[in-house]
Amino acid sequence: MSITLLVASSDEAFRESVKENLASLTAARVVADYPEVSANLYIRILQDAERHPDAALVIDISGDLEAALKSLEKIKQAIPELYVIASNIHAEGETVIAALRAGANDYITQPFKRLDFREAMSRLERAPRRDISGGSRLGKIYAFLGVKGGVGTTTLATNFAGVLAQRKQSTVLMDLDWISNDVCMQLGVTPQYTLAEVGENLDRMDQSLFEGFVTRDALGFYVVGPPDALEHSVYFTEGMFRDFSTFLVEKYESIVVDCGRTIVDEAVLAALQTAGTIFVVTTQEFPALRNAQRYLGFLTRMGFTQDQIKIVVNQYRKKASSDIASLEQMQQTLNQNIFYGIPQSQAVLQAINRGRPFVSDRQAAGDLDKVFRSFVTKATGGRPATEASLGKTA
Repeated sequence: MSITLLVASSDEAFRESVKENLASLTAARVVADYPEVSANLYIRILQDAERHPDAALVIDISGDLEAALKSLEKIKQAIPELYVIASNIHAEGETVIAALRAGANDYITQPFKRLDFREAMSRLERAPRRDISGGSRLGKIYAFLGVKGGVGTTTLATNFAGVLAQRKQSTVLMDLDWISNDVCMQLGVTPQYTLAEVGENLDRMDQSLFEGFVTRDALGFYVVGPPDALEHSVYFTEGMFRDFSTFLVEKYESIVVDCGRTIVDEAVLAALQTAGTIFVVTTQEFPALRNAQRYLGFLTRMGFTQDQIKIVVNQYRKKASSDIASLEQMQQTLNQNIFYGIPQSQAVLQAINRGRPFVSDRQAAGDLDKVFRSFVTKATGGRPATEASLGKTA
């Protein structure tokens, strides 16, 4: 029987120790690790548990014990069937009992002794396999990250939210690009309330207040972004995003985030860490390909997996030239398959000039509309379209 683990700890040495101890076991691996034990850790774990339904969690509670136990309790509330191994630097009775009451199935002290770790893995192997039924009860976060300006990140995020809303999903579109702030431009709106007001009212946020704050697009999704005036831009912190996203996934089915291209912004990093799927948007031009390689390297070093990252080639052209790379060249350079190719179309610029998503006028968008809807279907877990209808899928 194989062993699949999720590992949560703010201590990199702890996470590495789990991997080192697993290395001596056959058919054992860590499929995801989390560099913090936070209140909304359950969101990422729930998303990863859907991809790896047999995974167990090893959680380090040796830092802030009270906060870690609250996090553990919330994880078990969201996924009661998840097998959890709690770990601390001691095994005092009160701590062990508190961990078990919070939902832990097992307990192991650190630093790990090889024999203790093996015995814990043996107990895990003997435990009944869980069966998740009904899927996640939380909304899904889709993050769009551009590798440079001009690759169409906002266009893809805006139209993605539009298709989800047309499919009757309760959807929120969030713009985290505080400089460009292009989402509202592409929707032709000037909201009265922005992320600045969200940040100021997080402690009393509820669904009624949120929907009173933000703009609702004609397609049915809610949109919220930064203030339009640059001098009024305020800082939206990592903590604010995490609190806000926790509220959103409990109230809405889909949250689409336009991360722009500033990958090192703390709110953007929080969005990427919370997202179930990250669409890295690039084009075939060589400067974009170079940046895509840099971005993927950064994401890998930050602990993201290929399961989370989907490379989307926008403005796709089937025929390569001296100026653009072929999909085969891109996949070889990036060492990852291309998830989807969205073809070039005049309909995109026409839609932007009208201030409406191109999916709002299916006739005007033509073939682009069909391809894009197939992309959304594949991205959200439906059956992919046939390759004949696309520039290219992988």
